Amino acid sequence: MADIIEGRNPVLEALKSGRPINRVVLARNIQRHGTIAEILHLSSARGIPVDYVERQAIDSASFGRDNQGVIAYAAVKEYVDLDELLAVSKERNEPALYVILDGIEDPQNLGAILRTAEATGVHGVILRERRAVGLTSAVSRASAGAVEYVPVARVVNISQAIETLKKNNVWVIGVEQHGKVEYTRVDFKVPTAIVIGSEGKGLSPLVGKHCDSLAFIPMKGKISSLNASVAAALVMYEAFRQRSKKS
Repeated sequence: MADIIEGRNPVLEALKSGRPINRVVLARNIQRHGTIAEILHLSSARGIPVDYVERQAIDSASFGRDNQGVIAYAAVKEYVDLDELLAVSKERNEPALYVILDGIEDPQNLGAILRTAEATGVHGVILRERRAVGLTSAVSRASAGAVEYVPVARVVNISQAIETLKKNNVWVIGVEQHGKVEYTRVDFKVPTAIVIGSEGKGLSPLVGKHCDSLAFIPMKGKISSLNASVAAALVMYEAFRQRSKKS
């Protein structure tokens, strides 16, 4: 609940102040003029998604009933853009290493991925804007503070983000159980982005098509797939191992 800002004016002022916001939620039948028009304009200008739901859903999410049909979910940290992630790699004077998350919805998974990303020297994490968890306080807690050290970008379209990285000479590897190459045989010493799919569904077909290559994690048991954060950790640590190895 600590992530929620309630009411028209509090949400408007949060947007005006530049406070990081994951998304704005409006009652479906709300009149879109006055303060609401300003909220919509600022949300659009800052690339913040706006969702319309039934009023009961907003009331259920709120502390009280003074929300006026408007709430916003605050982020615990500012997002960056792709250019800033690319700049991080240049500043470190290392081959780029990013993790792209194609629709992770569980805050525990995202927090665990950020924690491993920080431990393995990943330069940044890229999230999908919609139908995915953002930088909430639950994610921050699950990351054990790593959210403060790992730059996170949020994009409207994962496939377009992949193409932008490829234009900057980043090799994009999707992790998929039907991949063609075992993940330990991938060369992670070159500029690389690791793409992890959502819980349950894995990589979306379109995102998979945009990857340069698909890698699999071999498994011996009867379970057909790993938890998303576990799969991400295995691949990130393989990249770390390769990059730490003395040539």
